Amino acid sequence: MNRLLAVVGPTGVGKSRLALRLAQALDGEIVSADSRQVYRYMDIGTAKPTPQEQALVPHHLIDIVNPDEDFSLAQYQQLAYKAIADISERQKLALLVGGSGLYVWSVLDGMSIPTVAPDPEFRRSLEEKAAGGGKDELYQELARLDPVAAQRIDPRNVRRTIRALEVHRNAEAPISRLQGKAAPSFQTLIIGLTAERQELYRLIDLRVDEMIKRGLVDEVKQLLDRGYEASLPAMSGIGYKQITMFLKGELPLADAVQQTKFETHRLVRHQYSWFRLKDDRIGWFDIQRDKEAKILNRLNKTYQEQA
Repeated sequence: MNRLLAVVGPTGVGKSRLALRLAQALDGEIVSADSRQVYRYMDIGTAKPTPQEQALVPHHLIDIVNPDEDFSLAQYQQLAYKAIADISERQKLALLVGGSGLYVWSVLDGMSIPTVAPDPEFRRSLEEKAAGGGKDELYQELARLDPVAAQRIDPRNVRRTIRALEVHRNAEAPISRLQGKAAPSFQTLIIGLTAERQELYRLIDLRVDEMIKRGLVDEVKQLLDRGYEASLPAMSGIGYKQITMFLKGELPLADAVQQTKFETHRLVRHQYSWFRLKDDRIGWFDIQRDKEAKILNRLNKTYQEQA
């Protein structure tokens, strides 16, 4: 059976760095499970692996669509399975790496994703409602129609809320009922990285400051200059939204940076609802206690024993 190593956990904890070392040590290739790194031209704000890092180890599902192109969970799952199969056929280890919980579990659980086609007119009407201050009302409507789906969706994620309502309307059934599971055809080992919450927040704040130094403001300006509008789902990502507001004169830069940090802290709290510390499928490592060398040695031993 083909093997897959998944590296999961909250943003800013060091998943990408560890995965790079693991891929080098275990002759592997990385399949990104990040819902923002799929977009071209969005490098700094998504903490995308640098060209130098991508030259060290092949990376898949990075830079595959433009910011104004639609990209669905079903597309991601299909491409991820294709990449994993290709890597395995070449007798290499596939590493699924990222913190986008729905992307990760769609692959690991073999989630059956509804094939309901987009309804542009209905979607546009809901987007206009959300833009006019009605996003909370949309979420409450979803909670009434499909409480299971609402529990899985971050109330701030308007895009997923609208998609769930769209599926419910056109399939005449809750999206949660349509999302079945079928075990994938590979053997999976899942490891998670974590840290004490305040330490995570400290690391996140340092990373946001580093993004600003590396040119996040210029990156967002170039996206806007290319014609990518602030209303695009891709541009609503943390950091991009706040810096866009700064460039439009709606926020001082210091406030935009602080809001980016605060929203990323909130994202971490939401990610732990996807990757639970009590989930016995995940082998957790605390980065404050378990040094990188220890994790590498343990996983090396595990795969040598399985060989």
